[in-house]
Amino acid sequence: MLGIKRSLFLTLGASALLFSPSAVAQSLQHRPQAPAPEAPQPSPEPAKPAAPVLPQGTVLQVEIPRNYPMKSGETLEGRLVYSLFVDGHLAVPANTPVQGAVVALDPDKKTRWHGRLRGDLTPFHTPRVQFNQIALPSGPVSLVTTGAVTGAPVLHLAAPGASPHRSFVGKYWSLAKECAHQQIAFFVDPGLGGRALQLLYQQLPYHPEHIPAHTAWTVELASPVALPGLSQAAAPPADTAIPGHPEIWSVHALLAGRVTSATAKPGDPVQALVIEPVYDKDRQLVVPQGSTLVGRVTTAKSARSLGRNGKLRFTFQQVKFPPGNRADEEGRTVQGALSGASPQSNAGLSLDAEGTVTPKSQSSVIAPLLLTMLAGRALDNDGNLTAQTGVSSNGFGLVGRVVGIAAGNRNFAAGLGFYAAALSTYENFLRPGRDVDFPKDTRIEIETTPLRAPVLKPQGSSQ
Repeated sequence: MLGIKRSLFLTLGASALLFSPSAVAQSLQHRPQAPAPEAPQPSPEPAKPAAPVLPQGTVLQVEIPRNYPMKSGETLEGRLVYSLFVDGHLAVPANTPVQGAVVALDPDKKTRWHGRLRGDLTPFHTPRVQFNQIALPSGPVSLVTTGAVTGAPVLHLAAPGASPHRSFVGKYWSLAKECAHQQIAFFVDPGLGGRALQLLYQQLPYHPEHIPAHTAWTVELASPVALPGLSQAAAPPADTAIPGHPEIWSVHALLAGRVTSATAKPGDPVQALVIEPVYDKDRQLVVPQGSTLVGRVTTAKSARSLGRNGKLRFTFQQVKFPPGNRADEEGRTVQGALSGASPQSNAGLSLDAEGTVTPKSQSSVIAPLLLTMLAGRALDNDGNLTAQTGVSSNGFGLVGRVVGIAAGNRNFAAGLGFYAAALSTYENFLRPGRDVDFPKDTRIEIETTPLRAPVLKPQGSSQ
């Protein structure tokens, strides 16, 4: 029994020695490794919209909200009067702050001579400004603009409704009421202190100059400007349709060249660049930004003697779409008339319901008559000499009044008074009238009827 167990043990040991090399060899072989799990791929980030870029030649109209001293190097803080659009999308809203400075002062010869005739020896100047920075929510951005040599308050003209026909007497009665309202507005409108100060300055032989509030300049970008941190937002089209009335489109554009009643003739061409997209009542784009309005002058009359003012009217008959829009290259026919404008002018203008622009008449019969009556008071011998000479000597402002009182001579004081009356008579009735002058880049608003055309789609849009 013991022998059987020993032989069985030997047999098992021999078997283990026999199969051990193959087992070792099998353990040394390279086993195929299981594939490693793939690393999760990061999801692609959505492409960030490109920052809008204001192209070279973009027109900016900047207005200052307060008075500034008239001196070279003075820093100006203004604001955009109108929004800026890029490719039909709102890029910079109106009232965005813009910073600039007065870079030079140019002599204003016309105003100087006008002041000399009234005893004002102030060396009047015209500021030359440069705007170099715009304040965006992401931070200030530098600008390179063309210098604006002149500036004047912006006049916002709007066409009134059709007025009834008036007789000759009715027209002058309406004009007299308008002049009376202007005189009353001097005392009741806000800013009476500033107007009173300017009235006092006109009586002084010398006074400090200033750049009045609401003076505006129109400048163009000399190089493209990227607007970091801003994305182009679609301009929300306003639904101005009135139920029961035909649809009217309001097109905002800039005049491509100067138009003035002094040189314009009926039939002269007029062009304007559309700067804001136009949508119809269904919120569909119908006139893209960058389109060109083509028209002509229909009425032009230059200013003449005896205070007769000029007259100007132009209409548009065609709109040409920019490249990349699915519209014929010849453009489409429209019928558009001027319904609003924002010229820079020191002279008041009026716009009637037909789109005709004329300077407002500033003639007054009261001023020459009143000055003539006051001048005659110095020749009366039944009153106080000092009081009569002080009231009569209205020529040359405060200097003339002081000299007239100091001289104590009735004839001299009356002469100063009649000089002021004659000057007022010339300015109100004898001097030539004023022309209507729309410089290049004047912003205008055109009302036109809908185009007989399908909805326009910009380049790259789907069919």
